[in-house]
Amino acid sequence: MREKVRNVAVVIMSCVISLTSAAGYADVGDGPPPSYFIDESKLPFDALPGATAYWGVHTGAGFRIEVPDNWNGDLVLWAHGLRAFGELELTVDNHPLRQLLITLGYAWASSSFSRNEYDISTGVQDTHALLKRFSGLVGKPSRVYITGASMGGHIAAVLLEQYPHTFDGALSVCGALGDYELFDYYLDFNVAAQQLGTGASQFPVDPATYVGVTVPAIKASLEADTGGWPEFLNTTGTHLKDLTEQRSGGERPDFDAAWSFWNRYPEVSTGPGNFLFDLGLSDGSLPRAPGGGVDNTDAVYQFDSDPALTDDEQKLNDAVVRIAADPQTRHPNGLAQVPVISGDPDVPVLTLHNLGDLFVPVLNEIVYAQRVAEHGKSDLLVQRAIRGVQHCGFTPAEFSQAFLDLVGWVEGGIKPAGDNFLDPAQVADPDFGCRFTDFATPGGHLLATPCP
Repeated sequence: MREKVRNVAVVIMSCVISLTSAAGYADVGDGPPPSYFIDESKLPFDALPGATAYWGVHTGAGFRIEVPDNWNGDLVLWAHGLRAFGELELTVDNHPLRQLLITLGYAWASSSFSRNEYDISTGVQDTHALLKRFSGLVGKPSRVYITGASMGGHIAAVLLEQYPHTFDGALSVCGALGDYELFDYYLDFNVAAQQLGTGASQFPVDPATYVGVTVPAIKASLEADTGGWPEFLNTTGTHLKDLTEQRSGGERPDFDAAWSFWNRYPEVSTGPGNFLFDLGLSDGSLPRAPGGGVDNTDAVYQFDSDPALTDDEQKLNDAVVRIAADPQTRHPNGLAQVPVISGDPDVPVLTLHNLGDLFVPVLNEIVYAQRVAEHGKSDLLVQRAIRGVQHCGFTPAEFSQAFLDLVGWVEGGIKPAGDNFLDPAQVADPDFGCRFTDFATPGGHLLATPCP
C-alpha cells in the first residue's frame, strides 16, 4: 500500500514573495533492474515559481530535485513509504513539504528507489546515491536533512547510523522505527486471535482458508452477540482487544476508536474489518532475505500492564504457537534486508506519530526511544504524539511546524518540546497527545479523541 500523508502537500501558502519562472532539465542515466521499470515520461514536473526542477534516473532509481533560485545551501531528502508488493513501476513522490521548503530557500530531492517492497537497504543506498547525484548536478549542500514517512522513517534512521557525519537532522513521521518489532506485532495479534478465538494457533496460516474460514470463526467466537465484532465483545474478545492495546504501545488515548477503525473501516483489506488479520497472511519472509524474520519466543502476552500473569494470561502464553526467527535474519550490523536500528543517532531527530495508528503503532516510538536511551542519546531525540487513528495522518500545520522546529534545533541550538513515550503513566494520561495535535484544521484528524 502506498503511504498517505494526509493533506501535507498543502503547506504554508500565505507567504508573499516575488518569484520568477523556472526551467526543467532531464538527466537520464542507468536503467532500473530488469523486474522493475521507470516510466520516464512521468518524471518531468513543473517547478514552483522561482525554482528549477531536475529529474532523471540514477543507479536504477528515478529521482526528482527542486532548487529555489534563492537557495540557502541546504538540502532536504525525502524517503517515501512502502510501495505495494508486486508493483513493478518505480515512482517518485514530490516532497510533502515542497511549498514550504521552496518558499524558505531549501532544495529537496526524492528517489523512487530501484526496488519496491519493504527493501530498506535499497532505500538507504539509493537515497545516499541521490545525495551524491545532487552534489554533482547542483553543488554540495551546506546542510542535509533526511525526512521520511512510515518505511521511509525506517530508512531515515538507518541512514543516520550507516552514514554518520553526513546528515544534520532527521524528521521521521509515522516511522517504522522498531524494525522487526513491527513484524512481531503483526504475528502477535494473529496468533493470539487464533488461540483465543479457536483454541489453537498456527504459523504460517493457510492463505486459502484463513480469511474466509478462520477469521470469521475467530470473530464469531469473540463477539458478545452475532454481528457484534469489533465493538461488542465477550470476555475473551475483550482480552484480545486489551492484548492488542498492550502490544501496540500500551494504554493510551484514542485506542478504543483505533480498535474499531482498524477492525472495521480501512479500505485496504480482503474484507470488512480484516485489515489486522490480513497482516497475518505473510509467512514471515522478507524480500532478498532467506528464512522467516518474525519471532515470539520471548513474548509475554498480557491483557493489562501488571507484569504478574493472571490465570487467563498464563493459559494463553502456555498454549500459543511459538515461532523463532531464522538465524540468518535480524542482522545487528550492516545493511541487511531489514537492517536493525541501533538507536545511535549523531544528530537531532524529531518524530511524529498518531496514537491510534495500528498499522505502524506507537510501539515503534517506544522501542526507538528505549534504544536511544540505552546509547545515552536521549538529548538528540524529540517525539510528538498526535491524536487520530490514521496511518501517517498529519495536518500541514503539524508537519511543517515539526520541520521548522527541527531546523531551529539544528541551526539555532533550541531543542523543541516533545512528549515522553517512555513513561507509561504519561502515555495513558487523558491529556497525552493534546499538546501537538492540530484540532483547528477541519477534518484534520479522523476519530481523534477530544482533549479534556
